[in-house]
Formats: sequence, C-alpha cells, structure tokens
Amino acid sequence: MVLKTFNLDEKLYKEFSVYCKKQGISMSKRIENFIRQEVEKIKGGVKRVEVKVKKIREEVEHSFKK
Repeated sequence: MVLKTFNLDEKLYKEFSVYCKKQGISMSKRIENFIRQEVEKIKGGVKRVEVKVKKIREEVEHSFKK
C-alpha cells in the first residue's frame, strides 16, 4: 500500500464520506476500485466491455424482427 494526498472539494468529500459511513464501506477502497477501472479503460478494457455489450445485443431478439 502507498499513502497519497489528494486535494478535493471539501463539500464533495464530506458528502462522499457520509455516504461511505452509512453504507459501511471503505472510502479508500472505493477510490482504489475507481482508479483500477480507469486504468482498465486506458489499457483497452473499454473494448472488452463493448464486445460484451455487442454480444448481449445480438442475443436479445428485437420486436421488429418478427
């Protein structure tokens, strides 16, 4: 683990902090997961998501096909 300091909007931070406490979740873990998702997008993860969406769309029968 690494300790980093970020500058955040105080109101936004407080609102998110209250949300995390009510949900019983770790704010730092949520931020870590967000960064992980962004890195996936940067590395091409978006393409994998698009392929999955395309497959789902192909599996769904559209009413106009009848």
